Amino acid sequence: MRFEDYKPSEEKHYSILNSNGQIITEEDLLSFSEEELLYLYRTMLYTRIVDEKALSYQRQGRMLTYAPNIGQEAAQIGSAYAMEKEDWLVPAFRELGAWLIRGIPLKNIYLYWYGNEWGSYMPEGVKVLPVSVPIASQLQHATGIGMANNIKGENNVVVTYVGDGGTSQGDFHEALNFAAVFKAPVVFIIQNNQYAISVPRKEQTASETLAQKAIAYNMPGVLVDGNDIFAMYSATKEAIDKARKGEGPTLIEAFTYRLGAHTTSDDPTKYREDKEVEEWEKKDPILRFKKYLQSKEILTEEWEKNTQKEIEKEVVYTFEEIEDKSDTSIEDIFNYQYETMPPHLEEQLEQYKSFLEGGK
Repeated sequence: MRFEDYKPSEEKHYSILNSNGQIITEEDLLSFSEEELLYLYRTMLYTRIVDEKALSYQRQGRMLTYAPNIGQEAAQIGSAYAMEKEDWLVPAFRELGAWLIRGIPLKNIYLYWYGNEWGSYMPEGVKVLPVSVPIASQLQHATGIGMANNIKGENNVVVTYVGDGGTSQGDFHEALNFAAVFKAPVVFIIQNNQYAISVPRKEQTASETLAQKAIAYNMPGVLVDGNDIFAMYSATKEAIDKARKGEGPTLIEAFTYRLGAHTTSDDPTKYREDKEVEEWEKKDPILRFKKYLQSKEILTEEWEKNTQKEIEKEVVYTFEEIEDKSDTSIEDIFNYQYETMPPHLEEQLEQYKSFLEGGK
């Protein structure tokens, strides 16, 4: 793609695949093997099933508060697939598809939402920061890693995510400003799912687009159809390539929709109409990609059915294993907050141990 063809202040979405699974801009469709296409589709299915199971477990009281990703699979998987092995991923808390693409085991993901400290542990060689719940705070970490890469002479790129509501936080603007000034190799991706918790996007910013916020920092900004996995891959790949060449950061607005609740503590029926959700369900990124694969005779109903069964079996087994063996250790809550435990936490931990001994 050419960023210059898409002015960030205009509501012109960059798309390759329309909602019927048909190619709009053939020249922008990068080459994927059939194996890659099925891998991407399988990961989208995996993400959806993991989500649905997590929601069910939480409703049964078997998991803590959970943030669903349903409807945002293409925005996450398409962008993360454009990264190279040594690149850094800096997430917020709704990046399930990106975590799976980058190699975080499902066990770790479920451990986090189960309330176990080891859910934030990243396997060796996986360059992903832990979940960051304070809104937009992770963006400063991303910019810091990008600046450090420049200082150390490393050629790695940082991809980081934030929601539309996060663009109203000071951390967002500080991160973009520093990244632009120091030409940090960072790709900022706004998952614009239309709601900042219960506040619609139009009520929390007066900007025509979120992509236009890039203009103030003199960096490229582009509005992308976030339900189009090909467009998300292409735009992110272009931004990553520019960053790797030393051309600095890019801001991508992934225009998508949160089909579920903000978290399992939220009731979206109180602030949006069912009709709106039904219209977006027709734009489901998985359905769109499925139509494309079927039109190319790459995907069969038998393959999909067998794959779904395989995924469901794995997901259930993973969670039940966690449920049987993964109660949170109070000591872990103290041990992994800091590299060296500060005195006030040492004192609290000793008090806890004394309490246990006194109860015996």
